[in-house]
Parts: sequence; C-alpha cells; structure tokens
Amino acid sequence: MDLNTKLTLLDRMVEIYERFVGQFDLACEKFCAHCCSANVTMTTLEGHRIHTHLEKTGAMHYLETITQHSHPERFMPRVSINRLADICARDDEPPEEHPNPDAGPCPVLADNACPLYPVRPFGCRCMVSARNCGETGFADMDPFILTVNNMFLQFLEHVDAQGYTGNFTDVMQFLAPDENRQKYAAGQLDGAPAGLVANQPVFVLMIPPEHRERIQPILKQIRSISA
Repeated sequence: MDLNTKLTLLDRMVEIYERFVGQFDLACEKFCAHCCSANVTMTTLEGHRIHTHLEKTGAMHYLETITQHSHPERFMPRVSINRLADICARDDEPPEEHPNPDAGPCPVLADNACPLYPVRPFGCRCMVSARNCGETGFADMDPFILTVNNMFLQFLEHVDAQGYTGNFTDVMQFLAPDENRQKYAAGQLDGAPAGLVANQPVFVLMIPPEHRERIQPILKQIRSISA
C-alpha cells in the first residue's frame, strides 16, 4: 500500500469517527486543553500527515518548538496497541506502562489552543468527555466510546503496519530528517529506533462482549473503506 493510499484511508477513518462521536453530548470545546498532554502517542502515518501540514502552512518552526519543549519524562510506549491486543489474546503478561501525569502539556500547545488541530493525532481526537475535565479532574467517557476508540487505533496501526508508534515528540523528531521521511514513504524502514516501537497488523480486536453487536455498523464502515 503506497503512502497516498494510507493517507486517504486515514482521512476517511477520521470522517467516520467524527460522525460517530458527534452523536454524543460532549463538554469538549475550544480552549479546553486539560487533556493536551505531553504523553500523547501516534503513528508515523499521522506524523507524516502533520509534517506535510507544517510544510504547506509555513509552520515548520514547530519542529524546533517540539524539540525545545519536549519533556524528558514523556511517555514512551513499550508496545503498540495491536501488539498489546495480541499479547492479551494469548493470555501472556503485557509489559507495564507508566505514563507520567506530571509530564506537562503538549509542546506545541499555546494559550490553550492547538496549532495542529485539523491534523491532530487520533490520540488527541478521541480523548472526549461528557463533563468538563477541569471541574471533575478526569475525563467522563462512555465505555462504548472507549471501545470504539481502541478499535480505530487498532485499524490505524494496521494501515501503518510498516511504520512505528511512539510519543508525539519522538515520532515528529524521527520524521524531521528528509532521509527518514523518504525511507518511510518508500516503505523501507528498518527496525524501530530507540523511543519508538514497530507497528503490526490487526490480529484480534479488543471489543468486549457487551459491545460486539452495537459496534458492528461502525466496524462495517471501516472495513468497507476503499481509497
């Protein structure tokens, strides 16, 4: 699958998700940035999309901002979500993951606004809440939304199976050099570098029994996507 096809699939997945989540009464609004954390993870496909957006909008200075304001204790995943699903399906013990709640805000957040909002990672897009997180101290997310979020994240990784997953900062730093972006676009990446983990296709979806029937229409939409 070439890069343009992958990007088209990503765009269509976003469209499907926006229609789905738009059915819920959510408290999320502009300048509500309580969830804009330095711990957000994403795929190289999303990173490439963001890099292209920065080029087109003349905002390449954000790459330097990301490096300058990266938190040394930001969350770096040890496995991707599809690898985690595979481990759990085999009844093996997954590695412990410990996101640091004190890692601070996203390095590009400015005045509680996101300059990358149109192309923000799915990890940001799917963090929604029925109540204001600033008032409650936590996100109030419908369990079914969480299940759908995981499914979308799994399919997104599936589309980018030859790429990597990592912290927003680390993915953007990896894609900053032309050589790395060219290798990625050509599907010629080697083993994952330090700080990133290799993606893999979907082997099993993390859908609990109580959501299997309800999720079928959305699952059908995703599976029917064609570029």
